[in-house]
Amino acid sequence: MRRTVNRVSALAVVFWMAGAGLASATLPLQKKAKELGYAAQSCLFCHNEKLPKKDGVTHNERGQWLVAEKGKRKAKEVDASWLKDYVEKAEKKK
Repeated sequence: MRRTVNRVSALAVVFWMAGAGLASATLPLQKKAKELGYAAQSCLFCHNEKLPKKDGVTHNERGQWLVAEKGKRKAKEVDASWLKDYVEKAEKKK
């Protein structure tokens, strides 16, 4: 019985540590953006990576804007409702 408890505990720690590197705030933020009517189908809506990791994340133009807004508003977290103020730059014509 004790071995089983130890194994389950060790397994739980491994899963917790494996998930710690992921940017966990992106899924709730993505869900809220969808609820607000934005086309946030994946993390690529604000990031350059399909599945951003905490230590290696890069943001696209929209994501950089959200991070800047977070600083301006002195907020703890990014809020998807700020997207109403975001203005996309027109694509450059070739």
